[in-house]
Amino acid sequence: MTRDEAAEAVHTIMEDHKFGKSGDEIVIEEFLEGPEVSVLSFTDGNTVVPMVSSMDHKRALDGDQGLNTGGMGTIAPNPYYTEEIAQRCMQEIFLPTMKAMNSEGRRFKGCLYFGLMLTKDGPKVIEYNCRFGDPETQVVLPLLDTDLLTVMQAVTEERLSEIEVSWKKAFAACIVIASGGYPEHYEKGYEISLPQGDHQIYVAGAALKDGKLVTSGGRVLGVTETGNTLKEAIDKAYETAKQVKFKDMHMRSDIGQRALKAYAGEDR
Repeated sequence: MTRDEAAEAVHTIMEDHKFGKSGDEIVIEEFLEGPEVSVLSFTDGNTVVPMVSSMDHKRALDGDQGLNTGGMGTIAPNPYYTEEIAQRCMQEIFLPTMKAMNSEGRRFKGCLYFGLMLTKDGPKVIEYNCRFGDPETQVVLPLLDTDLLTVMQAVTEERLSEIEVSWKKAFAACIVIASGGYPEHYEKGYEISLPQGDHQIYVAGAALKDGKLVTSGGRVLGVTETGNTLKEAIDKAYETAKQVKFKDMHMRSDIGQRALKAYAGEDR
């Protein structure tokens, strides 16, 4: 956030070798401010079909405090990604990206992930990934109305423009349950107790040991629920997440709160 923090980070990476040899070279980029938006998209190299937008929560602690993580929770759709911004992203980012890749002979078919920041100067690209994002996928695919296999076949056979990819008029929320201490040091091997009933719980940093599910990583589970409103989806996700039990488990308690304020017009 500050020049001093940046200098300290460079020292940690290049002199303390926190990331080993991968930190021997660094790239200094423009500092961007604004809401982040994740937009996964299907593409067959000719057509780009964006999926429902989502909002990730990267910091480990409530209030976007603490260290950066792989993601502590997500909601979809993202309230900051308006129809106007979506059209601008299509014309200024999505289509030019595909055109440039094709012109370089790097035709891409599959899931192209756009990590965006909505700055005062408009949407800008933070990162690309050629895969589904975690934990964004956990809230995006439950809202997909079209059969996923149908979409994948259309992508593979380069006929994505011939099918309609439709989405449910609903909301989704995912709460990531992590090991205490993540993203730094954390213990493994704690037995996990899961709630009864029909729930969407994605297993990540966990393993089977002697027939029991135990923790084996930083981000252990992703609990996803959907609802007719964002608040309903968030409330259901937390209700399910609180039924999960293991020693030293940690989760943020404010996933989706900024999005709720944005939908209410309190944070724009």
